[in-house]
Amino acid sequence: MFLNLDTKSRRILVPVIFLILLLFPSLAASSQPVQVQNIRHWSSPDYTRVVIELSGPAAFTKNRLSNPDRVFFDIAHASIAREIKTSLPVGDGILQRVRASQFDKETVRVVFDIEEISDMNCFLLESPARLVIDLNGKSKTDDTRSSSSVKRRIVIDAGHGGHDPGAVGPHDLKEKDIVLDIALKVKKILMKDPQNEVFLTRDRDVFLPLEQRTAFANRKNADLFVSIHANASVNRKAKGIETYLLNWTDDEEANRVAARENRISLRKMREMNRQFDVVKKITDDLLRQSKRDESVKLANYIQRSMVFNLDDRHKVHDHGVKQALFYVLFGAKMPSVLAEVSFISNPQEERLLSRDSYRMELAESIAEGINAYFNKVPAIQTVASLGNDRVP
Repeated sequence: MFLNLDTKSRRILVPVIFLILLLFPSLAASSQPVQVQNIRHWSSPDYTRVVIELSGPAAFTKNRLSNPDRVFFDIAHASIAREIKTSLPVGDGILQRVRASQFDKETVRVVFDIEEISDMNCFLLESPARLVIDLNGKSKTDDTRSSSSVKRRIVIDAGHGGHDPGAVGPHDLKEKDIVLDIALKVKKILMKDPQNEVFLTRDRDVFLPLEQRTAFANRKNADLFVSIHANASVNRKAKGIETYLLNWTDDEEANRVAARENRISLRKMREMNRQFDVVKKITDDLLRQSKRDESVKLANYIQRSMVFNLDDRHKVHDHGVKQALFYVLFGAKMPSVLAEVSFISNPQEERLLSRDSYRMELAESIAEGINAYFNKVPAIQTVASLGNDRVP
């Protein structure tokens, strides 16, 4: 059948096949045996994220059956860890339950018993390896978000935490502590406006997996998501501020930053970008949807605000708005950005970050950028009207 296609059709179909292999890599992943170690989920009335934790990279296929409605994932060369629960009740209106079993000696089957969904998306993450599945329920009217009484729902994410300190400065200042303090300050500032409803992914020193942070924002039906980090480099002279949105890039420095935040090697980061570049042309239309456009606007407002407010006193190096494949932004249903507020690896900027006054300046600048973004976006244009692109 494929041989009978004309040249133009083949040019369209070949990258589509590559995209399928990328998102459902049943032919591309490692053939080494893996173990299904845990299954977790987060739910809201119209969104559920399920994470299948694995001992290593795995190949999988998926299929959907009816009567009753269910989706199953077959994970190749896999076994189930003895200690995990093989039946996970959910009952959130989207999923009834998730079931796992040893389908045959080399295959683990994970079954999703569906109540009602509109669409589904899945992707693999590494370090640690896990399969992430996002399920969207049928849209429901939310009377609490009418145009006459709209609240702007904002999720602020303080990077790292708990056993993950993030980057550590030359005088032992930890990224996790700095960004938490900034996030708490941003919330306090934003909450002065009664239109703002602000949520923190963490408000204390605890570890959260990257996929849990985006799931939190999706569950809150947030209108935007801002993840706060401090940058680091082996070059102790590197300094400055930059803000990122999710997209492919061949910028080596942007890939280095994303690799560090994703906790993967730079080599793996480069591989991800090469794979995504294969299908870039056929997904450009999705990337042009308003969610990405709004992420660009949000990133620019925050970056400009930080540079404008800090430059006179601190001579900030403006690295601008960039893009990279940050795991923490994968699957976000709202405009989302990641801010690298200063280089904690630079002795001068580490000293600045250690000062409460500088952290307050950063918080005020981020909050100002967020408010400026909302002032340019009509109040009723919340996540429902911004669009819901599914890449990645």
